[in-house]
Amino acid sequence: MKRIVFSLVLAPALAACAASSHDVAPAALGTPRATADLEALLSIPGPVEVETVVAADWAVERSGLINLDHPTAKAAHLEDGDEPIQVYMHALRHPKFGLFLVDTGVEAAVRTDLDHSLFGGLLGSVMHADKVKVRTDTKAWLAAQPQPPAGVFLTHLHLDHISGIRDVPDATPVYTGPGEAAASDLLFMFTQGTVDEALESKGNLQEWRFEPDPSGQFAGVIDIFGDGTVWALHVPGHTPGSTAYLARTPKGPVLFTGDASHTRWGWEHGVEPGSFSADKPTSAESMKALLALVARHPEIDVRLGHQMLQSTSVAAR
Repeated sequence: MKRIVFSLVLAPALAACAASSHDVAPAALGTPRATADLEALLSIPGPVEVETVVAADWAVERSGLINLDHPTAKAAHLEDGDEPIQVYMHALRHPKFGLFLVDTGVEAAVRTDLDHSLFGGLLGSVMHADKVKVRTDTKAWLAAQPQPPAGVFLTHLHLDHISGIRDVPDATPVYTGPGEAAASDLLFMFTQGTVDEALESKGNLQEWRFEPDPSGQFAGVIDIFGDGTVWALHVPGHTPGSTAYLARTPKGPVLFTGDASHTRWGWEHGVEPGSFSADKPTSAESMKALLALVARHPEIDVRLGHQMLQSTSVAAR
């Protein structure tokens, strides 16, 4: 989350490293399509049932979640400070292909043995893991399901989105955006080991095979199952491989933005994420693309990265 202070002191002496050294492979799942193909189906109800699980309550720096240098944020006199957020796991139940998770919630060890969890040690201290209040851990949630997950669709590889992955069966395929593991940054000198530990017993990360969107709306669009029910949208900026997902449900389409937009205030005011993003200008463009999609199709139910649209708290002076 927040840049580790001593990393700035050591910056001249250290080279950036990858987000993860875990092996990757091109995903066999998914067919590249155009945004126009997706939009042609959005008014038609789909068969996928969705559930958003609130795994934990947390609080992190507002300057990471919202670009406080944006003119709109400045006009609103937003200040830095702790912003209440939540950690989510979304469940997609496809009648033919089974249960899939979008991100992974929080592992049981955060509740039972914090020091030996992914939030343990120095990294957890820097990330203020003591502020993580678990509501539902991934192990307990999965144990209550009638079937194991058939796959995990990650929005990106930041710790708060993979923090439940060790509770997911090892044989479960894990999908990410292209270049997500190989992304390079000085910060990863301090986080790569934890990310690798989280993925240690998993198979190769399956990278979505995005191609340029003929409609020009997104960096890439994939029809995951080839039946138009669940889609992956390449929304780089927060991280190079950041991916949003959209599912067509009986009640209408549901969009999972990941950290393309963390907060209700950011989404409603069109302000991209702040210092937690690797490339804020690209992040802003990806967020604009998602906002434009929802503006064209207001029936879309939007699930943001870390807050519910119906309630939030953003402090202004």
